Amino acid sequence: MTRTHLTIDLNADMGESPELLASGADAELMKYITSANIACGGHAGDAETMRATVELAIANGVAAGAHPSYPDRENFGRNAMEMTIEALERSVYEQVSALAKIAAEVGATITHVKPHGALYHACNQHADVARVVATATLRCNPKLILVGQANSRALVWWFLMGAQVASEAFADRAYEQDGSLRKRGLPGAVLESAEMAVAQALAITREHRVRTASGAELAIQSDTICLHSDTPGAATFARQMRTALEAAGVIVRSLAR
Repeated sequence: MTRTHLTIDLNADMGESPELLASGADAELMKYITSANIACGGHAGDAETMRATVELAIANGVAAGAHPSYPDRENFGRNAMEMTIEALERSVYEQVSALAKIAAEVGATITHVKPHGALYHACNQHADVARVVATATLRCNPKLILVGQANSRALVWWFLMGAQVASEAFADRAYEQDGSLRKRGLPGAVLESAEMAVAQALAITREHRVRTASGAELAIQSDTICLHSDTPGAATFARQMRTALEAAGVIVRSLAR
């Protein structure tokens, strides 16, 4: 009899703050994740932070991926922008290409692309935006994995374009009944304790469900679980999460593997 093993990737959005890099917070978090989504100039990040973050990923055996955004540093990429299809494709392509170039210079290859913030959510809602992100990604490298929200239409649109896709769930964010993330301005949108985040990660991975803000349960299938690097105590969350998952018999490894 063949035994089926549960596997999951743990990812975090990284390289978004020179302060977190300088303080060692990003380095500490990198010890416990398996994939890093690296800001590449749209909402945050520059050549220096990209290089430093890729080097941290290499040192920790973590898969490096691009985290492109609407080009909106003022609002940290959290507001949708009115852009032509051509301009958006060019921006995403330039961001992903910039990270790929820096990664190559230090001996690494990027493995995946996960849109950030408003661009991530726009991909779930608008086929033209999702297709632009996929087009730009596939132009950079057709082997790149596109990461999108579990149960979203973006994953379907990307798959139909021939892209490799991975579904993502969130350990430190609350869900609404329709499967969307609870808006950050609402109470309880961010899970503030490691215990809550660990419990949610275990439920997603082992039981394929998540409890919503209303108390109902939502079915969810995920290849990767995200923990935000700017969540207070993110490294502690990640350490406890990885320990709990492995203790439960879950194999924690990157999407690239």
